[in-house]
Amino acid sequence: MRQLRTQSGQSPPPEVIAAKATLSSEVLRLIQGRSRIQGVAQRTQPTDRVVPGVEIAPGLFLTEALMEWGCPTPLIDTAFARWQEPVAHRRLLHFDTETTGLAGGTGTRAWMIGAADWQADGRFRVRQLTTTTMGGEAAMLRTFATWLQPDTVLVSYNGKCYDSPLLKTRYRLARLPDPLSGLRHLDLLHPVRRRWKGVWENCRLATVERELLGVVREDDLPGSEAPAAWLNYLRGGSAVNLRRVLAHNRQDLKSLAGVLLHLARLPP
Repeated sequence: MRQLRTQSGQSPPPEVIAAKATLSSEVLRLIQGRSRIQGVAQRTQPTDRVVPGVEIAPGLFLTEALMEWGCPTPLIDTAFARWQEPVAHRRLLHFDTETTGLAGGTGTRAWMIGAADWQADGRFRVRQLTTTTMGGEAAMLRTFATWLQPDTVLVSYNGKCYDSPLLKTRYRLARLPDPLSGLRHLDLLHPVRRRWKGVWENCRLATVERELLGVVREDDLPGSEAPAAWLNYLRGGSAVNLRRVLAHNRQDLKSLAGVLLHLARLPP
């Protein structure tokens, strides 16, 4: 029998020779083939790590887009939300977060913040902050704070119960001033529920945008998969699903503005 040799040219230990001698040639081929496949998989790195936008701080990317979306009047009638006075559209900031989970609490962090507002020329501006490292969160929070003014009116969908408290917690844990405290907050979920609860199957944003705006998303990454998309990227995975989360978040912001304008035009 041909003497077994290791890669160094030396004979392997007797116990290895004995173990190999007890295996059939077919089993040995299977083991060797599997080892080669595993070796190739370990050496192969994902080639698609492209995160859209500009890296404005280590581990923090900013994307910004201007588009024609909605035709807001200078003053938005907010009677649908039981507010007494209309709000200037320039004061509105629609916002939405993508997080590591839906449970909330100190263990949940926001890894993306999207915000949108109407510019003086009527165009709709969408800005998104995406962290690509754990250490990018503080820079994201600082940047978002600069987008808020004392007279800003926040617009969200279930943001009073989820997004806003979560961000407040993250600011506190980062030992940063909380820029959301004291700001008025227009949460569209509540007026939507008052009008259409029991009429539609549910009052999720996807249902509302379909019923009121005719928006049907295609190839949309469900929000429940956003945490996995980010964590997979942190572990060296592809950025494909990360970009799909960006698209999902951008549509959320557009739908927020569209639903707001629809509600403002409804008769009391």
